[in-house]
Amino acid sequence: MAASPLLCVMGPTAAGKTDLAIALAQAFNGELISVDSALVYRDLNIGAAKPEFPHHLIDIRDPSEPYSAMQFARDAKAAIADIRARGRLPILVGGTMLYFRALLEGLDDMPASDPGVRQKIEAEAARKGWPALHEQLQRVDPVLAARLHPNHSQRIARGLEVWQMTGKPLSHWQSGHGDGGIGETPISLVVCPKERSVLHARIASRLEKMLREGLLDEVRQLWQRGDLSPELPAIRAVGYRQLWAFLEGESSQTEASQAVLFATRQLAKRQLTWLRRWSADAWLLTGERGELLDVTHVSAPIWRQFAVNSRLEVGDFTPLADNKSMMAALQVAINATYSGAL
Repeated sequence: MAASPLLCVMGPTAAGKTDLAIALAQAFNGELISVDSALVYRDLNIGAAKPEFPHHLIDIRDPSEPYSAMQFARDAKAAIADIRARGRLPILVGGTMLYFRALLEGLDDMPASDPGVRQKIEAEAARKGWPALHEQLQRVDPVLAARLHPNHSQRIARGLEVWQMTGKPLSHWQSGHGDGGIGETPISLVVCPKERSVLHARIASRLEKMLREGLLDEVRQLWQRGDLSPELPAIRAVGYRQLWAFLEGESSQTEASQAVLFATRQLAKRQLTWLRRWSADAWLLTGERGELLDVTHVSAPIWRQFAVNSRLEVGDFTPLADNKSMMAALQVAINATYSGAL
């Protein structure tokens, strides 16, 4: 265990990660590091659910500037070192799982994107449809294809691009044996609604709120800049890509809003698939109000004890982040893990 530990708060979109991370930062004299591929961009505010509480690695790029997982790993390492130098606890929070992997496990140095190759792939997709290209990907990279929805255009295109450029599947390049791993094991907590219906309701409610607050106008301002395109990672972010298509006349506003909802649900599904393969210290399962209902997938005796103690509090409808007894119990479990008392 590192002398100064590292805490990760993970979970699907709209699960309540940020609220819990803020409470932990306040309880542990911590600072938050955003692990979100949309929050790195300036002017992506409403659609990226940009928090008011201070985070490192937010607003560090213009939307015209691509930002990679390897760049995140480099910047996150620097932020962690800076936070530790001030005697504070670094807390990583977010839902971009490739960023977590790049930092914690490392990624091999992948080839840069080739605009010419990408253009040919996207032209073929326009003729045949993304499901047809997903079938192509299954033949050359079945490992990656198994993780992707047949309409996940961004990652299908990247997978085919890397194959055409190198003759090796993207899953090979993502094997995690290259530079980038931080070389320590963090404490990882996954926060997630216990019922999928609750997560879907939160996603729908948050989208309605974003639209009321002016998400379409935010996307329109980016669209009107004239120097951005759907090929850029910032504009491919969920919510921005679908409303951009409406502004381009490719769909109605209702169709675009429904596409955002569907894409957000698919994102949550992919995040949960990744998280189930991740070795977390505990999953904190919540209810409709964000209250803690159960603790599962615990990895050590101290977390099993926390799970037992937490079940005594079931029925308290206070959100987990606001529940003082739950936060105190979390402090005990985390402090015990820090000290190696397992």
